[in-house]
Amino acid sequence: MDPNPTKFPILSYVMSKLPSIGPKRTAADEFDIEQPQPLPQPPKEPHFDITERMPHLTDPKVIAAMNSAVADVSQTRSMLKTLGERPDHELVDTAKMKLAEIEANLSKRLTEVVLSPRPPEMESEHWRSDLAVKEDECRKAAEKEKEEYKALIALDELHEAYEKMLKDAERRLEKIYETAVAGGDVEAIEQAFGEKSSEFEEEVNEEVIAILQESSGKSVERVDLSGRQLRMLPEAFGKIRSLIVLNLSNNQLAVIPDSIASLENLEELHLSSNLLESLPDSIGLLFSLKILDVSGNKLITLPDGICHCRSLVELDASVNKLSYLPTNIGFELVNLKKLSLSLNKLRSLPTSIGEMKSLRLLDVHFNELHGLPRSFGNLTNLEILNLSNNFSDLTELPDTIGDLINLKELDLSNNQIHELPDTFGRLDNLTVLKLDENPLVIPPKEVIVEGVEAIKAYMIKRRLDILMAEEPQIMLEEMGQTPTGLLTRSTSWLSGAVSNVVGTVAGYLGGGGKSDADHYLNQQL
Repeated sequence: MDPNPTKFPILSYVMSKLPSIGPKRTAADEFDIEQPQPLPQPPKEPHFDITERMPHLTDPKVIAAMNSAVADVSQTRSMLKTLGERPDHELVDTAKMKLAEIEANLSKRLTEVVLSPRPPEMESEHWRSDLAVKEDECRKAAEKEKEEYKALIALDELHEAYEKMLKDAERRLEKIYETAVAGGDVEAIEQAFGEKSSEFEEEVNEEVIAILQESSGKSVERVDLSGRQLRMLPEAFGKIRSLIVLNLSNNQLAVIPDSIASLENLEELHLSSNLLESLPDSIGLLFSLKILDVSGNKLITLPDGICHCRSLVELDASVNKLSYLPTNIGFELVNLKKLSLSLNKLRSLPTSIGEMKSLRLLDVHFNELHGLPRSFGNLTNLEILNLSNNFSDLTELPDTIGDLINLKELDLSNNQIHELPDTFGRLDNLTVLKLDENPLVIPPKEVIVEGVEAIKAYMIKRRLDILMAEEPQIMLEEMGQTPTGLLTRSTSWLSGAVSNVVGTVAGYLGGGGKSDADHYLNQQL
């Protein structure tokens, strides 16, 4: 629960040095020469000596000025330690959905109670009283059912608030340090920080003003403000309703205003190479948006609202710090054709990704993927898939990958895959395959060097051999069937197997004609 020294180096250092924050010493901690105690472990320090970079941190006055800035952080940290780790985002999403289901069921039950007929033998007054009791029981039952889900969501929100507090505290400490370096009064920094400092009093770029003035007189469809060193975007930008293309890439934007949701006709939004740590959830109101580029930022998550941008065709969120995707992203972005997520920290892809039936390209290289969901095989229109450089994390592929019937290019290099799935031979359209730097055993190296067609042929033959080995056992298990039924089923299976693999196996074995391939298969069968 302590602040991560990598993300919050100053805060981590200060909290380890302040007596009011660090562990308190007791009489039991004093050294006894007759019964020496084991030496205490030194507190964890940041991964680098921060005082080498910031020598003023050794100044007692600076440390003292930082004391009040971290008091709230310390208090919240203590609370979080008792609560444990932050819940997984998918659990939180599931809890939210469960709450919605409970509310819907409650509404249904209350409607049934209200509309229930009054028994003839019961007086109206007693009947209304009975209805009130039933309604109250329904509400209490629903509230009890909600408790655990509400607690889970509340815990997640508490962790979120703590993360925000850490960021704010780190900024405050940075401001204190900058004041100390400049020779200012560090004791007065709290008051200065509470006011709107010059860091945030940005002058609106003259070009931006000109664009806003122009839009008030005529329709503006395209605005290109890339590479202008912009540090803020005025809220008034949301009034340019005619805008179709907005390019704000290569700037220093840390925040996108919520008013951007008013750009109802916007089809392209380019925000690459900025300083964004989050996107406004209101981005989900851009129903006409087709292309969204947020690559090269500091995004930790994508807002759930992005799932409502159902017109999206291209989404580029590469080179960020994403550790997961919204749970329902696949159910909503059904028109997405290109999804780029390279150079992030993704450990998994949501199951819903299998619903992106329009997807043609998926790039997830340089992540921390541990595998792919079985629903991945539903991406039957996928043509290009890059899973390279997931290194020691990616060790296997699901057998459903053989269902990607339109896959043309597959990059699996720099992983730890030992074996290709037996269904791999079904990738008929695969022409480009990269397997470098994998400890592959199946297929063997001598097959890999012959190229993609040899690999597919090998996997087809392997699959056939496995089916042949399993067939006697299946026949024994089905001996209870009639001889005619058993013979019909076996003959049907053999005919299908031969017709599906004869051509490819013949090529792999080096046979020039169909008769040789049939002879080989007849021997095997």
